[in-house]
Amino acid sequence: MKYFYISLFIFIAGLVKSQENRFYDEAYLTIDNMLNDKQKYNFKVAVLSTENAYYQGKLDTVEVNRKIKFMANFCKTILRNRNLTYNETDKDKVSKYAAIFSVICEETPILIDQDTVHYKPFTYDFEDVFGHKDLTSLFVSKLVTTQRGNCNSLPYLYKILAEEIGVEANLALAPNHIYIKHNIKSIGWYNTELTSGIFSQDAWLMASGFIHLNAIENGIYMKALDNRESLGLCLVDLANAYKRSFPESDGSFALKCAERALKVSPNLITALLLRAETHKEQYLKMEKSDPKAKELLSSLNKEYNYIHKIGYRNMPEGMYLEWLVSLKTERKKYEDVRLKR
Repeated sequence: MKYFYISLFIFIAGLVKSQENRFYDEAYLTIDNMLNDKQKYNFKVAVLSTENAYYQGKLDTVEVNRKIKFMANFCKTILRNRNLTYNETDKDKVSKYAAIFSVICEETPILIDQDTVHYKPFTYDFEDVFGHKDLTSLFVSKLVTTQRGNCNSLPYLYKILAEEIGVEANLALAPNHIYIKHNIKSIGWYNTELTSGIFSQDAWLMASGFIHLNAIENGIYMKALDNRESLGLCLVDLANAYKRSFPESDGSFALKCAERALKVSPNLITALLLRAETHKEQYLKMEKSDPKAKELLSSLNKEYNYIHKIGYRNMPEGMYLEWLVSLKTERKKYEDVRLKR
């Protein structure tokens, strides 16, 4: 009887683990199907699938979708009631960008039954910028609930809203950072910085001191990511969520996500770092006498050397926060005056 209970316990434990992993497997499959054109591309679905996996199927996606739909409808209301001063042929596209920016970054008056209500913009959450204490600090689902976000959730929400109202938006990377890049006929490329609600110059990005020229040349920073590359970011998010859920995992799921993302974009820096750091974790768990340890260490050194070669430089978190704040404290210095309205 004793052995029966032990066997039953092992079976149940394995079943629970299987059920927990199922959500991650389903999220991976959703993103992979989009990349293989087996499922229609939808950035919102990819993002919420990742977040739902971390919540183990308990995310209230109906409520999150309701809030996103409200914001998308708010964007459409702004479009109907505001005539943007812009005379190029891509005015419809630019007006949509401006509407999304207003919903996320500006206090906007709303007339309800002859009363004016001021819609409050989203604010930057400095409490857990990198999600060290609580990974959900990086989630869009938390952003739309609290109206407080960071450089992960805010640009993700912007891209989601853009797709909801029928326009494309490009994510772009900087050290520890994500922002939006647009290309319009009047001025070409410009940056939208949602953490501070400013159209920043490239000079501000370079002022961080951690964007090497090689990083720009190799497309790891300041490049407008296409939709497939944005799905690659979601795969990295999925892997990091899995590692947080299962800290004692063997790293195989994270590596699967990293390799799939790198197949889409060979120099996607978040995926390169994920692969190298996962291999490092695997190496540290191995007996150094294990013949495979030497082989893994050799591969690991090659991975880190390549990451350095293409221009990546590690930016300390404290310096990142100072750099982020500098955009507001030195706004006149770094704001793109071409977009003054």
